[in-house]
Amino acid sequence: MNATVVAVAAAAGSALAVVLAALAAVLPAPRRDRILRALAHYGSAGPVPAGTARSPAGQLRLLLRALADRCGDVLTSERDRRRLVQGLDYAGNPPAWPLPRVIRVRPLAALATALLGAAVGHSLDRDSGALPGTLLGLVGGFLLPRLLLHNAGVKRRQQVLRSLPDVMDALVIAVEAGLGLDSAMDHVSRSMTGPMSDELRRVLQEMRLGVARAAALRALADRTTVRDLKRLVTALVQAGELGISVANILREHAQDQRVRRRQRAEELAQKVPVKLIFPVMFCMLPAIFVILIGPAVLQLIASFE
Repeated sequence: MNATVVAVAAAAGSALAVVLAALAAVLPAPRRDRILRALAHYGSAGPVPAGTARSPAGQLRLLLRALADRCGDVLTSERDRRRLVQGLDYAGNPPAWPLPRVIRVRPLAALATALLGAAVGHSLDRDSGALPGTLLGLVGGFLLPRLLLHNAGVKRRQQVLRSLPDVMDALVIAVEAGLGLDSAMDHVSRSMTGPMSDELRRVLQEMRLGVARAAALRALADRTTVRDLKRLVTALVQAGELGISVANILREHAQDQRVRRRQRAEELAQKVPVKLIFPVMFCMLPAIFVILIGPAVLQLIASFE
């Protein structure tokens, strides 16, 4: 039974790999990838040297990359692609992980986790544990990039929320010094670091490309999904439409952000005793009981004997 299950799982995995490779070889490359590959020859680095592409290692690398790209395109639907784009926006669009690379990593991660799941399942149940482990590994590896993007987006949202009061104070100082809103955002984006300054820099770049200020600010609120920033963007858009000075609005929101930051710090401080209950109960109290009650227990055992 053990050999039969392992043989069936190996045959199923081999058949799936052959089918995916065949689909990857038959399907044409996406139009966007073809354009990017054509433009890569005219980039700043110049055309790719002939020896690199003709070497066996380079050809194998290009072949594996092409197979991974095709498999990723086959396994990624248009709806899933839109979700990945949204997740990358929430994570700040890291330069090291563009959308094609994330799509390319998904089949590789699914294959690696499938092999790991098969090994773990076979070690737990030698009769029928390899097949469920393989299936769970495939699903987990396919969903792993989305989970990592979600985690990166949550961390970046927290960073934006923590840095928002300081950015607001800098904007208030710049506006009260006589700068306009666009010049103030440019000054803050150049003088500060962090995700909030990166978002302001992106807003200014979109405005230079012809996007209206209201649309660029709304896109900023949609990318960060921070409620306090959404309220600020709504107030700035309404002030721009009604012709109201933004200095008072920025001052009020900066003061409100300082109060909210202090309230969040107090809330986290009040949660500390609750979070310490379980470590104290399971880590410290047993050792204390052993030290304090252990000698008495030993004496009682000796007296009864």
